[in-house]
Amino acid sequence: MIRFIVALGIYMLSPFSLLKAQTDSTVYQALQQVISEARQQFAPDQRTKIVALVEHNVSKNHYRIESSVPEATAFIQSKIKNQPASIQIISLPDSSVGDKRHAVVKLSVANFRTKPGNASEMATQALLGTQVDLLQKIGSEYRARTPEGYISYVPSSALAAMTDAELDQWKDLPKIIYTAEFGKSWTQPNPESIRVSDLVYGNILGLIAEQGAYYQVVYPDGRIGYVLKDEALEMDKWLATRSLSADNLISSAKTMMGLPYLWGGTSVKGVDCSGFTKTIYFMNGYVIPRDASQQVLAGEHIEILDEQGHFEPEKALQNLKPADLLFFAAGKNSNPNARVTHVAMYIGNGEFIHSAGTVRINSILKEAENYDDFQTRTVVAAKRYMDSSDPQIQKIEENPYY
Repeated sequence: MIRFIVALGIYMLSPFSLLKAQTDSTVYQALQQVISEARQQFAPDQRTKIVALVEHNVSKNHYRIESSVPEATAFIQSKIKNQPASIQIISLPDSSVGDKRHAVVKLSVANFRTKPGNASEMATQALLGTQVDLLQKIGSEYRARTPEGYISYVPSSALAAMTDAELDQWKDLPKIIYTAEFGKSWTQPNPESIRVSDLVYGNILGLIAEQGAYYQVVYPDGRIGYVLKDEALEMDKWLATRSLSADNLISSAKTMMGLPYLWGGTSVKGVDCSGFTKTIYFMNGYVIPRDASQQVLAGEHIEILDEQGHFEPEKALQNLKPADLLFFAAGKNSNPNARVTHVAMYIGNGEFIHSAGTVRINSILKEAENYDDFQTRTVVAAKRYMDSSDPQIQKIEENPYY
């Protein structure tokens, strides 16, 4: 019966309809090939660059493409100009954001998700005072790009959207950075007054004036608050105290001991494995890539594997230095080409600190009490960021978003 219905359906198609369906299918396949080529050349990491077919109607021969990469857009246009179809290419940022193509985070911690909606998987976070690019507005959410290049969705209520001129005004303000782990700002220079917001380490606010034991500050959306001087520093002074040393990185890492693991987390409220290493470096004045699979592509390679590509503890103990990053792959006995899914910081004497359940310290040595068999047996790479000239490891003051 099924085969009869299918055959009947084909029989009822006119020669023109059959030809059109074949043509449309050919266009669709050709378009998919062009987009695949554009991604490989211009947007190999879809977390940071968008080239995608977001809408297709084969029967109507209509297609819509989104691209955040001008070179990819030009490439696609050159390849499809003779296609017999209605093909629309939307360049991001698009018209939905108007002239406000920038924003600054106005919550202590803003959650960015892989898709619109609070039920979607969390991708990353950004702290108060962080500048982001606005690419698209969908309902009450923005598709935005963080300083690390990560593209994801965030509620518009978490951001203060700005024009070029408004962003320049914000960036021209002197700033303070909150340096206590947790705290709050008040409506008056008095802890008995109403709270303006909570604050966490790394929050950045505009500085208006000093008033006794308080800084008078302004939020990106114009709110005024007061922050205790003992819990913050002027941004310039804080940056001047940052020194990328193994001792400083490890000290920062240990301040987060016991924090809960949080998928997508990059703050002292909770961190995932790469959010932990990213936060360690931010505390010491540097911006690094967001994910473990991106962090493994930066820095200097350190040899820790044997000739067969398996982890060799003796070689690791000889070659690793404190503050080197260790990278792991999912599954035991993985080869060095396996996909990286976890990252930790080596702290010396065979131990490493990482976010796995909580921020904790484990050892690569089987005889150690804190030996972690699963993590150790999946080590696939090590990288050294110290003294690296890699542009992916960038000082905060040299990053255009800060």
